[in-house]
Amino acid sequence: MRARAVRDYRTQYANPIRFARGDVVALGARDTEWPAFAWTPTADGNAGWAPVDWLQPRDDGHAVALRDYSAQELDVRAGDTVALQHELGDWWWCTHADGRSGWLPARDLDLINDTITEETSE
Repeated sequence: MRARAVRDYRTQYANPIRFARGDVVALGARDTEWPAFAWTPTADGNAGWAPVDWLQPRDDGHAVALRDYSAQELDVRAGDTVALQHELGDWWWCTHADGRSGWLPARDLDLINDTITEETSE
């Protein structure tokens, strides 16, 4: 599936968080705009937004990562076409034609109908 960017989007965090399955991270407050994400400080001292569904909370204010995650966002210009990989909390993990990958908000994308219909005339 593909989509076209309806507006420019620029990365919001210069140093996006990353963690691997099994890593323990701190678990902060949920985002009010994007409630599927919580503020997540990582062991390396970095912090950013991570998907709550990919974290198993513990009783001590921390959580165990259930899968690998990168908060890398994708810079695009209006009109750019991207391949959509998977959606999470109204964000899509996308791959640009130049090979770069990262998250884009769904509200900034217009899905492209790749279905080709054949019309026959009688």
